[in-house]
Amino acid sequence: MTEFNDDKPKTQKEKSFKEQILAELEEANRLRKQHDLELRQKEKEAEEFARRTAELMAEYEAEDRRERQEAKIREEKRRLEEKAKTALAENQIETKIDNQKIKDVLRNIDQTFNPDGAEPIKVDDEQESYLVRATDGVGYDGNPDISDTPSGESESKDNLQFEQDSEQSDETETDLENKVGTKRRRKRQKTNSLAGKIALFLISAIIIALIATGFFVYRYVDSSIKPLDSSSKKYITVDIPEGSGNKYIGQILEKSGVIKSATVFNYYTKFKNYSNFQSGYYNLQPSMDLDEICKQLKEGGTPQPEKPSLGKILVTEGYTIKQISEAVTKNAAKKHASTPYTADDFLKVVQDDAFISKMAAKYPKLLGSLPEADKVTYRLEGYLFPATYNYYEKTSMEDIVENMISTMDSYMSQYYDTIAASGKSVNDVLTLASLVEKEGSTDDDRRNIASVFYNRMNNDMPLQSNIAILYAMGKLGEETSLAADASIDTSIDSPYNVYTNTGLMPGPVDAPSLSAIEATVNPASTNYYYFVADVKTGKVYYSENFDDHKANVEKYVNSQINE
Repeated sequence: MTEFNDDKPKTQKEKSFKEQILAELEEANRLRKQHDLELRQKEKEAEEFARRTAELMAEYEAEDRRERQEAKIREEKRRLEEKAKTALAENQIETKIDNQKIKDVLRNIDQTFNPDGAEPIKVDDEQESYLVRATDGVGYDGNPDISDTPSGESESKDNLQFEQDSEQSDETETDLENKVGTKRRRKRQKTNSLAGKIALFLISAIIIALIATGFFVYRYVDSSIKPLDSSSKKYITVDIPEGSGNKYIGQILEKSGVIKSATVFNYYTKFKNYSNFQSGYYNLQPSMDLDEICKQLKEGGTPQPEKPSLGKILVTEGYTIKQISEAVTKNAAKKHASTPYTADDFLKVVQDDAFISKMAAKYPKLLGSLPEADKVTYRLEGYLFPATYNYYEKTSMEDIVENMISTMDSYMSQYYDTIAASGKSVNDVLTLASLVEKEGSTDDDRRNIASVFYNRMNNDMPLQSNIAILYAMGKLGEETSLAADASIDTSIDSPYNVYTNTGLMPGPVDAPSLSAIEATVNPASTNYYYFVADVKTGKVYYSENFDDHKANVEKYVNSQINE
């Protein structure tokens, strides 16, 4: 039966890389839809332009055709006038030619060359006088009309000649109409074909321009999100003034040569909901992408410029020595980046007796009660403060471990007098705090849980925490199921078995946070001897007697294991 549960409510993790890619693809899809709308608008404009072009071409062709037809009519009438003049001069036209016939011929010619119904060229009386002789017997030159041919014979010849000319004119008129119609159709087809080609060319050009523009915009945005220079190793110190907005920060970063585009930075921070950037001095690199830069800006800068570091090592609260050995190999300042250190380098340093002796002499208040090597797994377990540590070009593994010890000493310095006055040792406080760190998730819970542990020790009761058993098994820090935790072997032979042994373990089992240390030094005042956490909500339930505790375990743990 499980009496305690070490699972803490998990905090919300950052968005995965996949979610970031999906978000960027969503933005690219939005841009594509916008481009489609602009494309359709340009297509409409191109179609309207092509239609207007076709209309202008048709108007131009009609005007040109009308002018040519009028020119042909004038030329034909001039030819007829010349022919009439010649015939009159040679006395080949009889004076009694009917004016109506000549008008009919002219009308037919006019209709042939002016099929669209344009206003015909009028023939005035003066022009008709050249074609028609007066019937008073006076010749064209004013002399009496005298012919060598008898009047009857002359009239017959003139009529025959006129009829032949009329027939020939009718045939010519028909052929001309056919030719003009054919030419008109060809011109119309040519105009339509030209207009279609112009429209197709314009639409194609617009489509190509839009596609090219969209492609270049996408490439530009994509390159602006990525590192400006992924191979760069240099650091650039950037000063972000207090109260700076995202737009102004982007301008500072672009001017400093850290990012490519301030505009893209501004829109990216809005899309990713990045806000509340902190002021101060930052050591940034062109090899950092926008996401890395934004996260560092949220962490906050330094009041004064500092020496640029090669990277960062993150030691999380509650980490064991084993977990820290893996953490030192990862550069927390960059995604998927490593440090120049190895886990073996770290483990070698924390187990080096000469190094530990040197540190104990340098930090006597912190390490004065350090457990002996034969009693614990690692002597420095719990003495390395969880925080973020910078490393530089000449930083050694010993320097990093000492920095962790020094940081713990600086935070513990405020409690040394209180601990000494209580009759406890620093090792006692850190040992209990390592359990409080894992068992509680809020400050209130940690103070109450510390109170439970003190009440049990004061009554010579075993602490009965699964945290210590998991450490003895080498599984602390590994993910375990609720069922596995409930069936843990509490009879294991180990100095860390706080089910069979009363009092504290020989040393800490993890690196406690400052909150856990504060709760251990200043616990709540309660009469609780038991506690259990709801496996679904994480809420901790306390009780003063075993019967109430047993009911809580059955309600909040066992019943939910069987579901």
